[in-house]
Amino acid sequence: MLPFAVSIKPGESPYKQIVHAATKAILAGELAQGSAFPSVRELSQSLKINPNTAQKVVAELTRERLLEVRPGIGTIVAAVGGRRASATDRKTLLSGDVEALVVDARRLGLRKQEVIDAIANTWDELFGGDARAAAR
Repeated sequence: MLPFAVSIKPGESPYKQIVHAATKAILAGELAQGSAFPSVRELSQSLKINPNTAQKVVAELTRERLLEVRPGIGTIVAAVGGRRASATDRKTLLSGDVEALVVDARRLGLRKQEVIDAIANTWDELFGGDARAAAR
């Protein structure tokens, strides 16, 4: 079982989707520093992707200094103390999800304010408080 959520969508590069999902989980703190990251074999089998793609994912995350390969231990989540997610990083990671939401809302014939209200209501239900006041 993978320690982060990803569902491979057709028409998009599996490599990019997996790198995005893992990066998002690491920068959001869902994968703790020092925790084990799945091996290339585990990634390949769990996601039903080519082992070369899984290797490319691990190599990219290592290059981005989000993962460390430790001989005899395996691949672990790196200390990202020097790489805290900036506001720009967080916006970039969320942009694909926002775009999909906007496209779906438009397909359903919703207006911009209806989407904003739905987000605010869901935020309040999940986290309490007035989402608009918290954003100010």
